[in-house]
Amino acid sequence: MPDRVLDEAARRRTFAVISHPDAGKSTLTEALALHARVLTSAGAVHGKGNRRGVTSDWLEMEQARGISITSAALQFEYRDTVINLLDTPGHADFSEDTYRVLAAVDSAVMLLDAAKGLEPQTLKLFDVCRHRGIPVLTFINKWDRPGRDPLDLCEELTQRIQLPPMPLTWPVGIAGAFDGVLDVREGGMVRYERTAGGATVAPEERLAGQQAHAEHGDEWQQATEESELVLADGGEFDYDRFLDGSATPLLFGAAMLNFGVRHLLDSLIELAPRPQPRLDTGQRPRELDAPFSAFVFKMQTGMDRAHRDQVAFARVCSGRFERGMTVTNARTGRAFATKYVQQVFGQERSTVDEAYPGDVIGLVNASALRVGDTLHDGKPSVRFPGLPSFAPGHFAVARPKDLGRAKQFRKGVEQLESEGVVQVLRSERRGEGTPIFAAVGPMQFEVAAHRLDAEFGVAIELDRLPYRTVRRLTDPAYRKVIESSRRGEVLTRTDGTDLALFTDEVALGALQRQHAGLAVTRLVAGAIEE
Repeated sequence: MPDRVLDEAARRRTFAVISHPDAGKSTLTEALALHARVLTSAGAVHGKGNRRGVTSDWLEMEQARGISITSAALQFEYRDTVINLLDTPGHADFSEDTYRVLAAVDSAVMLLDAAKGLEPQTLKLFDVCRHRGIPVLTFINKWDRPGRDPLDLCEELTQRIQLPPMPLTWPVGIAGAFDGVLDVREGGMVRYERTAGGATVAPEERLAGQQAHAEHGDEWQQATEESELVLADGGEFDYDRFLDGSATPLLFGAAMLNFGVRHLLDSLIELAPRPQPRLDTGQRPRELDAPFSAFVFKMQTGMDRAHRDQVAFARVCSGRFERGMTVTNARTGRAFATKYVQQVFGQERSTVDEAYPGDVIGLVNASALRVGDTLHDGKPSVRFPGLPSFAPGHFAVARPKDLGRAKQFRKGVEQLESEGVVQVLRSERRGEGTPIFAAVGPMQFEVAAHRLDAEFGVAIELDRLPYRTVRRLTDPAYRKVIESSRRGEVLTRTDGTDLALFTDEVALGALQRQHAGLAVTRLVAGAIEE
């Protein structure tokens, strides 16, 4: 059995797609699945032309707005390799969800818009990848539209984030006039043929260098010269530099047309790291062939509207998972039965009978689980590090409009908190019945309100609080000092952390001058809390 586990783990590639909003993440996700022949026709976020509704954006609000605000897990096979592809929220307000997904992957595809390059959310997500030591491949998308010079984009990667590109493909034709790519490692040109609405795989034709020069002339010559410039400037592919995060393989394409997507998928199969032993809380590696273990990185409710069940997404870290096995929740020490286990492909589900390291499984009816929980089989117990939170920057008092729905309101708030939709804070001043929602961005409030109304029949009122400065209170003795200042308040998170909130830095400074011993730790709103 250990050999089977190691063999199966070696077949796995588990990665996430990260980008700024509207860079084409969901479209790329579907294009990858299309090339693996698990879709017969691609969809688009906005459902334009002949393209159908998306596979991975299933939540009603996502479909209405055309953005990803939850993460979706897709699994499929390609060239005898099992792909676990995690699509992540693009909107900055949902950074926490993205961080949780990145804790569950072994590599990432950084998707850039050819016209915009590195954008704020892309930079933030890349910082998380660098922080976690996640290797990054870069795919410059939308080359079928007007955009920037490819050398400028390469320079930006090097100068802004110190991530020199190592081109695997190079565009033949300027952005907006895209016919194909120069295959840097194999030589020659791969020319694409458009299909109706980009709904099917784009046919490819491989041209030798001489034929490409004869048929594409100056465009081919320019592509050759530009790619050679980058290679001469240290851009030769080096696998070790990719793994240690000091350089990035670079590819160009147009996901909407399915141009360049096969190259990306092949590169992931060849280059993306396989699952490795994960460190537990004692910094000991959990070997892949050890007994089953996994950690929960996401909770989601409402994926099946007929049942409103709660699904815990867990990354398998070691051993072989078998449906029906009873495992232990390391946080509570209690048993958890795995009778209902599924893999999710967009809105479609299939029952999972077994899974291996690198796989993502959906544990159904998982109300006893929390984000960050470790599940394991047998003894001794193992526990993986929990997932840090993001420091919130927006706060609002939540109340049900109909007090007769207070019970449903409490149940709904507990569920949203367990899923990490919002952080839930409480204070002695306001009482248990008046929770405060805390969020990285205000759109999280919209999602929370929508979910409470749609799933629990509870319409809520949200009264925004004026706090903009957040600190961690390290000495509880100063709680009353802050509470009496009228420009601050202390709220307690479910994990026991006390957060001191102030209207602004001036209010905090004034209080510290009056009380020199006031002990608080600086937090930056929207940044990872360690």
